[in-house]
Amino acid sequence: MSTSASPSDIKHVVQPSAQISDGLVSTPAAPDGFFAQFAGNPFFTGGLGLAGFAAILAGAQKGLRQSASLLKRRLLVDVDINVKDDTYQWFLYWMTIHHRRQLSTAVQSNALEKVGIIESLFRRFPPRMHHLSIATSKTQLPNGAVQTQFALIPGPGRHILRYKNAFILANRVRETKSMGLNNGNPWETITLTTLYSQRHVFEALFLEAHELAQKSVEGKTIVFTPRTASWEKFGEPRRKRSLESVVLDEGVKEHIVADVQDFLRSEQWYYDRCIPYRRGYLLHGVPGSGKSSLIQALAGHLDYNIAMVNLSERGLTDDRLNYLITILPKRTFVVLEDVDAAFSGRTMSDESGYRGANVTFAGLLNAIDGITSGEERILFLTTNHVARLDAALIRPGRVDMTIRLGEATRYQAAQLWGRFYGDIDKQGLYKARFLHALEELGIVQAGGREPPDPADMTSTAALQGLFLKNKQSMEGAIAGAAELKRS
Repeated sequence: MSTSASPSDIKHVVQPSAQISDGLVSTPAAPDGFFAQFAGNPFFTGGLGLAGFAAILAGAQKGLRQSASLLKRRLLVDVDINVKDDTYQWFLYWMTIHHRRQLSTAVQSNALEKVGIIESLFRRFPPRMHHLSIATSKTQLPNGAVQTQFALIPGPGRHILRYKNAFILANRVRETKSMGLNNGNPWETITLTTLYSQRHVFEALFLEAHELAQKSVEGKTIVFTPRTASWEKFGEPRRKRSLESVVLDEGVKEHIVADVQDFLRSEQWYYDRCIPYRRGYLLHGVPGSGKSSLIQALAGHLDYNIAMVNLSERGLTDDRLNYLITILPKRTFVVLEDVDAAFSGRTMSDESGYRGANVTFAGLLNAIDGITSGEERILFLTTNHVARLDAALIRPGRVDMTIRLGEATRYQAAQLWGRFYGDIDKQGLYKARFLHALEELGIVQAGGREPPDPADMTSTAALQGLFLKNKQSMEGAIAGAAELKRS
């Protein structure tokens, strides 16, 4: 039995099948082109979308960084301080004292003082330092004992400070892989950051730090010694010695002080005449005559520091000596003690001249007044044997004034007696007896008599030693006068 299909059924069956036209079968056309094939690949399109998203994210991140950098440049200001700058130590010391003051204010804050809520919170909870380092200082007491003190200073890391209502971020960085060529210490920097609108606090901060540092050495003399290619403080600053404590023969001290002060006032006079602005002094005489004491007292009187140079130091070369004198700290005397001993065993080694331990004699002369020698310098040479010094060393231009500090005179003996016993020998009767004993022993010159033999005379150091031995006994000092006579 056969059935017949309707035209609609036939159409429904034929449409999804391959179309037949003129006896040929045709199939659907595939997409044309290389890119069209990738576009139809879901893996490719998905990866492309992720890459685009990553690019947009990276661009946004870069934009945020640039915007943050621009915002930082607009709103913040930085100040860098490296360890070679004098301000570095000043700031660390100031930061320590400032932090102590803040903590003290927080504890002792007056409850009756009317302040705002925010200010009250700032005073109650000041910024604290959590990265600390220890600094050890040693002070020698008059009796010779050494007192050791420890202090906590800001260590490497970030610290937040509040100064004059401005918040400051202090970042101390220590480079462990970078060392100083002069002393081998790690290279350090401190970066201070605050709002640009509050940048004026830096000037006030550094000024206060400088004043605080000056107060810490006020009334003291700093002694520098060379280390590699720089000057470093030798121990703690010494208490300034008064000029009155140095007893020289009548008029000698006043003459030296007047000459140094005249030199300090004549800077423009030297420059106008194209004369190197430097001055040299040679102090010579018997041991214990007060040469080193005079230099120390003069430095204290003029508010100068002292730089000591040992020409016999191992490793001190001509170039290093020349460089050290060139970079001398401001307001500092250069002192070459016992300069005769440095070349006492010198020999003519080569064309550079006489050679001592390390420094050649020619190198010393060039350091004193060579082409590269620094100006604004006051040099002191000391020796016990002036006859051993070469004439080239003490010629004018290198040594401008030669002062002999000889054996103790009657005037010096009287002055020293007054310093030790003036408060108990107010009538001067014991002093007269002591001076008479010195005259009879031939230690000092008596009025109208011939000068005593220098071999019988004594030094001011020996006189002082006698008085120290008999601090409470003037009779003992008089009886011990015979001990002063040299054998």
